[in-house]
Amino acid sequence: MKMTNRYLPRIADAKLALALEAMGAVLIEGPKWCGKTRTAEHIAKSVLYMQDPDTFDENMLKAKIKPSLLLEGETPRLLDEWQVAPVLWNAVRFAVDKRQKSGQFILTGSVVPVRTDDMHSGTGRISRMKMRTMSLYESGESSGEISLRDIFDGKTELFGKSKVTLEQIAFALTRGGWPAAVNESNEILSLKKASDYYEAVVSEDISRVDKVEKKADRVRSLMRSLSRNISSEAGTTTILNDLRANDESLSQVTIDQYINALKMLFVIDDLPAWSPGLRSKTAIRTTAKRHFSDPSIAAAALGATTERLFKDFNTFGLLFESLCIRDMRIYADSLDGDIYHYRDARGVEVDAIIQKRDGCWGAVEVKMGSGDIEKAAENLMRFKANIDTERMKEPSFLMVLTATETAFQMENGVWIVPLGCLRD
Repeated sequence: MKMTNRYLPRIADAKLALALEAMGAVLIEGPKWCGKTRTAEHIAKSVLYMQDPDTFDENMLKAKIKPSLLLEGETPRLLDEWQVAPVLWNAVRFAVDKRQKSGQFILTGSVVPVRTDDMHSGTGRISRMKMRTMSLYESGESSGEISLRDIFDGKTELFGKSKVTLEQIAFALTRGGWPAAVNESNEILSLKKASDYYEAVVSEDISRVDKVEKKADRVRSLMRSLSRNISSEAGTTTILNDLRANDESLSQVTIDQYINALKMLFVIDDLPAWSPGLRSKTAIRTTAKRHFSDPSIAAAALGATTERLFKDFNTFGLLFESLCIRDMRIYADSLDGDIYHYRDARGVEVDAIIQKRDGCWGAVEVKMGSGDIEKAAENLMRFKANIDTERMKEPSFLMVLTATETAFQMENGVWIVPLGCLRD
């Protein structure tokens, strides 16, 4: 059976359309293969593929001599992988200033370009948006009966029933949210997409991004160590000590260089810490939690198949948390929100804080099975009691996100929501 070529609607579609109405140009960033180009093509009226082998030399020559030639075409015009010719950034900025119209250009890029001194910030001309891989709702696996927007709005008469089994959860996180994998009807081939992505990062992309050659075996070891520490606050010292067990010559500088390259490729997507106003003077930990842009990267690095996850529920649980964080990031982004985690010196921890730009926020604990739900709900209530509501808003909701079947609201107000019911 062959992979279908249908376009699966993305939550980012609406955000892109709105950004084009408001600004002269929009930059879409995110990991390779996450669907940036396809999403941009869906709304663009003309396209320039900078890396097309048939026109690459000609395009680079135009970029060097007269970059404005590459901007000619019906708008919005897509400039795909624009960063291979960084001069296009200033060319787009100048064209937007000159035309004084919104919706002129869409730029897509899979790496963070090395900024030069003459590159303008783009403020007021170029809007930035980040794309991730597909959520379970976008891939059609979540029923979407429970809307994060509705919960933020205080709606209570919400019910849902997930049809996603634990086996399907394991498959979804090892397959990942790569559009090509989601569109692939052959399960074996769909799982291969994640391992192909991992191999491309290890063998080629990480050395290309900053043009510094890196040893593939060290990259593999680093990504395995990061994967073993997924959903944790492991610092670079912890990672380095882990790697030195097999490579004593490794230095902190080398590890930092490798990690920075992975961030430039949007492979690493760590979860920052949240700093709320508290009633007590408890110290708040500020270390970010380790995550990849998609949990399938960690699964590929660890060789974690669906079958192996059922023999190692500790790893399964950590990868499930990473899957939940990925989906919540996508849903929160559509609400103009961000995701954080919380941990204080007393050991009180909350897996995810979703905070919108208007200051509204909600707290989420991730628990794969039903046995820990009640304890997680109690933890959320204790956490809520320590928030200083004179300095910040009360939480819009408290939620335990699970791999169970039924969505409902407990008597204490805490929501129990299966990931297989959630949407933006």
